[in-house]
Amino acid sequence: MFDSADLRTSKVPAVTAMFWVVKIAATTLGETGGDAVSMSLNLGYLVGTAIFFGFFVVMVAVQVRARAFHAGLYWTTIVATTLAGTTAADFCDRSLGIGYLGGSSLLFGLVLVSLAVWRLTTGSVSVERITSPGVEAFYWLTILFSNTLGTALGDLVSNDGFGFAGGALFFIFLLAVIAGLYFFTALSRTGLFWAAFVLTRPLGATLGDLLTKPVAHGGFDLNRFASAGLLAAFMVVCLLAVPSRAGGHPGGAARA
Repeated sequence: MFDSADLRTSKVPAVTAMFWVVKIAATTLGETGGDAVSMSLNLGYLVGTAIFFGFFVVMVAVQVRARAFHAGLYWTTIVATTLAGTTAADFCDRSLGIGYLGGSSLLFGLVLVSLAVWRLTTGSVSVERITSPGVEAFYWLTILFSNTLGTALGDLVSNDGFGFAGGALFFIFLLAVIAGLYFFTALSRTGLFWAAFVLTRPLGATLGDLLTKPVAHGGFDLNRFASAGLLAAFMVVCLLAVPSRAGGHPGGAARA
C-alpha cells in the first residue's frame, strides 16, 4: 500500500472511475486531432507523425523533470501519446502497406517487449510507484506503444467487419469483461490495468472515427477540429469537476 510519502512523490494520478473517463476522452481526442492534421490539413501521416512525436518528446521531458504530479501536465502528455500513436499507426498500416493486422501484430510485440524490459530492469511493471525518471521513462514508452497499438487495433476491428459503432460496442464489451475480472477475481491488478489501458485506445479510435467519418462510411461526418476542441473541453471540465490526485493502482501491492 502507499504511504503518504509515496503519494507525494508519485507522478501519475490515482486510477479511479474518472481516470478511465478522461483516458477514453483523451484517446478519442488523439484520433480526431491526429486525423485533423494528417488528413484535413493534407500533411500526410509521416509529417503528422514527426510533428506529434516531437510534441510527445517535449511533453515527456517536461513531465519527467517535474518534481510532483500535475494533472494538466500528465494529461497533456497522455494526449501527446494518442496524437503520435494515431499518425504513427496510420503511417505503418497505410503508407508502409503493413496492413491493420500486420501493424497490430508488430505494435503488440513492441508493447510486450517494452513491458518485459521494464520488468527485467526494475523488477516490476506496476503503476503503483512511478517515482523515478527511469521507471517513468519505461511508463511513457509503454504508453506510446500501447496507444499506437490501440489505433491499429481499432482500425482492424472497425474496418474489417464491425463498423465504427460495432467496433466501439465490441471494445466496451471487452472493457466490461476486464472490469468484471477486476471486481470478482484475484487476477493480477497490474495485468488487468495494462489490458484495460490498451483497450481504451481502440475504443477511442473507433469513437473518433464514428464522430468524423463520412455518413456513407458509417460516421457522423463531424468536423475533426471542432470534435477535437469539444473533447479537449470535456477533459478540462472533468478534471475541474473531479480533480486528479497523485496515486497508484487500486488494490495495492498485495494484489498487483
